[in-house]
Amino acid sequence: MASEQIGYRGPTACAAAGITYRQLDYWARTGLVEPSVRPAHGSGTQRLYSFRDVVVLKIVKRFLDTGVSLQNIRTAVRHLRERGFSDLERMTLMSDGATVYECTSPDEVHALLQGGQGIFGIAVGVVWRDVESALSQLHGERVDTGETLIGHNPADELARRRNRAV
Repeated sequence: MASEQIGYRGPTACAAAGITYRQLDYWARTGLVEPSVRPAHGSGTQRLYSFRDVVVLKIVKRFLDTGVSLQNIRTAVRHLRERGFSDLERMTLMSDGATVYECTSPDEVHALLQGGQGIFGIAVGVVWRDVESALSQLHGERVDTGETLIGHNPADELARRRNRAV
């Protein structure tokens, strides 16, 4: 099934991105990373995140772990959103701790490194594959029908059998 047809509830998005539910809720309420499949409408409704949303959540987490300010992360996420998140998996995001740069070629990475300052990078393709692997073992939800999709977790045989019985 195409990734655009699958959504992930908050706890699944948290598990795949390595964040707490409290972080997820705060980032959604403040507009940092909002669920693109289904936002929450009052209490009791479930947010539904797309695969790309979960990748962005994990990127935000990595930037926070390396000390980039939330303000600079917001600027980077805004830039990604304006770009339409296209070609995410081929992108490298670099930061000197104060600014986040988008690099799409080795020449751009090399040019940044020539500045002589400390720079770290996030190869988005690696994050993409990490999230893909994590989500393949977790539950998703069909966007059109709401049907729960069971991940490929071999330890979850009972849940798979229950799903087939319904």
